[in-house]
Amino acid sequence: MKSAVLASLTFAAALAATLSGCNGSANDAFPGYAEGEYIRLAAPFAGNLDTLSVKRGDSVAANAPLFALEQENERAAREEARSRVRRTQSQLENLRKGKRPDEVAAIRAQFAQAEAALALSNADYQRQEQLVAAKFISPARLDEARTAQQRDRARVAELGAQIRVAQLAGRADEIAAAAAEVKTAEDQLAQADWKVAQKTQRAPRSALVADTLYAQGEWVPAGMPVVSLLPPENIKVKFFIPEQLLGALKIGQPVQVRCDGCEAPLSAQISFIAPQAEYTAPLIYSKENRATLVFMIEARTTPDTALKLHPGQPVEVRVLAPADTTKKAP
Repeated sequence: MKSAVLASLTFAAALAATLSGCNGSANDAFPGYAEGEYIRLAAPFAGNLDTLSVKRGDSVAANAPLFALEQENERAAREEARSRVRRTQSQLENLRKGKRPDEVAAIRAQFAQAEAALALSNADYQRQEQLVAAKFISPARLDEARTAQQRDRARVAELGAQIRVAQLAGRADEIAAAAAEVKTAEDQLAQADWKVAQKTQRAPRSALVADTLYAQGEWVPAGMPVVSLLPPENIKVKFFIPEQLLGALKIGQPVQVRCDGCEAPLSAQISFIAPQAEYTAPLIYSKENRATLVFMIEARTTPDTALKLHPGQPVEVRVLAPADTTKKAP
């Protein structure tokens, strides 16, 4: 505890001594201002501003609706994509099945007719063969009976093959191609859903509505911000220190922020130290003109205390000594 107090007093004394040597005063507060990092929400597609759900000064929760552009064209494209998915899925299912039972039954009936015709042609051939052997008819009549018999036998084989094919699914290559068509249609539907969703924007986090840039009914070009948000965690403090004190600061070092109307100093931590000076002397640096060098420092408060600050508000920042993290040996 004593070491921490001693370190704080030593650091404050060093600041006061440095500032006293540079400016002739012992004030250890540095001037600065509050600044906000705004989130500007836009849609990637153009359209009329159909709905504006917020107004300037509102506080919105995460995922709260902000605005919506007209979506007729995107919705029609989505319905077209959805219909394409249904069609390709039906085609794929059709390939995975055989013919309908009634179609198979019709082929079986034709097969039965062909078998009856074959039986008749077989009997006729046998009779003609006997008549030719007895020399009652010419051999040409036997050739006609043989041809009819072969024709009916081929017809029976053809219809038997049709019955087997009717009970099979589509070929593997056809099924794979149909499955690829389904995947393409589903991807197009996902893209159409995304386009419709992009026409409606929601708050990415809890924030203050800093501004609305279009009025309801206006045409909004693609990519143009419609609502500007300021989350509390995006409010930071910028202040400036002389070059002589730069080496004494580090990221995470605590600071106190005072502002007009603040009942008590706000706690913050240094989050950024500028790598370059904000102002440089026009001549070669010397001990005399190095005092004109100042470096910008950024510090962030907690989101609850940041609500007490407003972008552009002037503040004074007092740098505190780093916490003593040394531990005593047991």
